[in-house]
Amino acid sequence: MVHFLHPGHTPRNIVPPDAQKDALGCCVVQEEASPYTLVNICLNVLIANLEKLCSERPDGTLCLPEHWSFPQEVAERFLRVMTWQGKLTDRTASIFRGNQMKLKLVNIQKAKISTAAFIKAFCRHKLIELNATAVHADLPVPDIISGLCSNRWIQQNLQCLLLDSTSIPQNSRLLFFSQLTGLRILSVFNVCFHTEDLANVSQLPRLESLDISNTLVTDISALLTCKDRLKSLTMHYLKCLAMTKSQILAVIRELKCLLHLDISDHRQLKSDLAFHLLQQKDILPNVVSLDISGGNCITDEAVELFIRLRPAMQFVGLLATDAGSSDFFTTKQGLRVAGGASMSQISEALSRYRNRSCFVKEALHRLFTETFSMEVTMPAILKLVAIGMRNHPLDLRVQFTASACALNLTRQGLAKGMPVRLLSEVTCLLFKALKNFPHYQQLQKNCLLSLTNSRILVDVPFDRFDAAKFVMRWLCKHENPKMQTMAVSVTSILALQLSPEQTAQLEELFMAVKELLAIVKQKTTENLDDVTFLFTLKALWNLTDGSPAACKHFIENQGLQIFIQVLEHATIQNWPSSSCKMTALVTYRSFKTFFPLLGNFSQPEVQLWALWAMYHVCSKNPSKYCKMLVEEEGLQLLCDIQEHSEATPKAQQIAASILDDFRMHFMNYQRPTLCQMPF
Repeated sequence: MVHFLHPGHTPRNIVPPDAQKDALGCCVVQEEASPYTLVNICLNVLIANLEKLCSERPDGTLCLPEHWSFPQEVAERFLRVMTWQGKLTDRTASIFRGNQMKLKLVNIQKAKISTAAFIKAFCRHKLIELNATAVHADLPVPDIISGLCSNRWIQQNLQCLLLDSTSIPQNSRLLFFSQLTGLRILSVFNVCFHTEDLANVSQLPRLESLDISNTLVTDISALLTCKDRLKSLTMHYLKCLAMTKSQILAVIRELKCLLHLDISDHRQLKSDLAFHLLQQKDILPNVVSLDISGGNCITDEAVELFIRLRPAMQFVGLLATDAGSSDFFTTKQGLRVAGGASMSQISEALSRYRNRSCFVKEALHRLFTETFSMEVTMPAILKLVAIGMRNHPLDLRVQFTASACALNLTRQGLAKGMPVRLLSEVTCLLFKALKNFPHYQQLQKNCLLSLTNSRILVDVPFDRFDAAKFVMRWLCKHENPKMQTMAVSVTSILALQLSPEQTAQLEELFMAVKELLAIVKQKTTENLDDVTFLFTLKALWNLTDGSPAACKHFIENQGLQIFIQVLEHATIQNWPSSSCKMTALVTYRSFKTFFPLLGNFSQPEVQLWALWAMYHVCSKNPSKYCKMLVEEEGLQLLCDIQEHSEATPKAQQIAASILDDFRMHFMNYQRPTLCQMPF
């Protein structure tokens, strides 16, 4: 097998960012490079073995052993990890029915459980927070509310309810939130939530924070009911709003307790509500956070004046607007800006808008431009890119732009400073994007380019089998020469990392071997000794080494005849070549396969190739391979070559060099039969 080592590369140690210049980056490196916590390790083991550790109820659901007991914080983390891993189902959720766990903060985001399982498992607990974002349609909003209201304690004490992107059956009309009298925070982003529902919610006696973004609300006048207690209002992309700008501003003007207002919008709608809001002097006197990203006609001057009149402001959202480039936004102490005018603004935007695909796309587009010639390692930014990819797996533009940004952030040198765990996550997300968009060629190119990164290809954990399938398919596409070279080079490395059994399972193996042999034949005919030829030879070597299936394909595609031609354009006469910029570290389990070649005096090229291969490893790793020569009784064959009348001078020279290496490293080795060497 052939590995590639690039001389001059520094050791693969993490180079952390400067804490004074990039505190967040240092934090990310420390977090990603640190071992997993013992609690998380234990929970992962528990989840993986849940079926073995639990008993089964008559209805087929699981039940924890009676003597087990979980502290509340551990129980909540256990549930969160189960949900994150997609392991929360009707069968497994039932472990939360018993008395072994008490929950207050429940996260079932994106879980696929039924109404009955939800009620039995979670509605008996004394919940103060429920995150049911994007749960499966088997658990619709009316059933969630009904289940929560079945527990009187929850009715009075549930403080936070997140229902973003949760389904509502078509026959449902009014959502009865009014019974949840303890609610302080409610989010119904991207839910079929109507004006009548807003009127119902506005009567909640403790409501302080409300998100009605991308809902069907046409009139926000009902908010006047809670004007004396509402502190945070988010109504991004309120596309069905039928009020005039004057009417909307009249309502907002009455919400004097508001500390946060988000009226950001899709840029394509060209809404100028924010423009008119900025002209008002008697509005939002206590606001500390204003988000107007995507607004039309926004200028630096208007935003600056608005903020100067409200000196307590701590955040402003300006992404996808014409504002944000003024020095005011960098010099104003304590002001955070989500925008596109600088790396700090882009970072803030990626963090704030991680759940909004329209703004993630915009921020990634700006990031790509900013990082095109990046020379600084930025792990915190790469982590935000990964979050955007993970949150929007089916958005092609997000995935494509993120893949391009990831390339900019992990070019050969920059990848050295990135934690392996973070690089692994990004690489796995790239392959997930490939599966979701198998026909988008530019995304495939970005993924292939990422695999040419030696740090990622050698050090980072990812599914090598899937990667080999992808690269081999790409190899057979007959792309331009540069892409072909990359595909061949990656194939040569991935082949090392697959077991013979995995290699045999590759459906693409036959076509890949055929294509590689075609490249060898072409290069041989044209007498081109270029880098593609070098990688192709090594890819074939690594694929066929220890793999009967690959060897079979090699022979069926006239590989032997092609390689005989190769052994005849005299390149091996000059091995090792001074022009070769890489050294090859070969790993052999045995020399025995070379021994028949050493005795082939009728084909000196074959003999030379075997001699060179043995000399190469003996000179690089003498302690291992010189010993192997003795144990497998190969020294006598080398002596025979030295004394044989038909041996070429080059063969005799290499044989002598191997024996010299042996003498140097094994002077105390006593073997009187080995050419009577004076040891």
